[in-house]
Amino acid sequence: MGKDKGEKTPKDKSAKKEKKDKSAKKEKAAAEEQPVAAAAEVVATKSALAPIAKPLADDKLSKKALKLAKKAAKRKQIKRGVKEVIKAIRKKAKGVCLIAGDISPIDVITPLPVLCEDNDVPYIYVPSKEELGAAGLTKRPTSCMLILPKPLKGAAPSDDEAKEFAEAYAEVEKKVKAAQIIF
Repeated sequence: MGKDKGEKTPKDKSAKKEKKDKSAKKEKAAAEEQPVAAAAEVVATKSALAPIAKPLADDKLSKKALKLAKKAAKRKQIKRGVKEVIKAIRKKAKGVCLIAGDISPIDVITPLPVLCEDNDVPYIYVPSKEELGAAGLTKRPTSCMLILPKPLKGAAPSDDEAKEFAEAYAEVEKKVKAAQIIF
């Protein structure tokens, strides 16, 4: 008697089960390697900082500045990208400038520190352009952003939010200026 095409022998079932087990083991091994790869990526990112990235915000200041940037983005008190930031600073806009320290090529951001110093705008480098973009509520990495102390025309925030933002802004601005003096 011959075997029908629809029938499966016990050998076929065990072979399929073994293949599933092997693929599950591979997926598990890949999942275990991902945190290691992510940690290696973070280390690589920190070592890939531009040589001009000074003053660089420490972890605490970086978190505060990025949190402030997120609040500013929600309130539309932010300028993103080199072109927008340079245009705003040339028009004498005041604020705090956050620059990503891992930009390549660095020629893109080299005019910013000089322009900020000439116009008395405090600036500081943050370690990651991805974090800066996420703080600015965009999916794209951002090379720099200018956090404005007052909302753009047309945005009328509530008093409580305005006070909270003003306090956070003043604290970050003070710490950024202190970091520049030390540098």
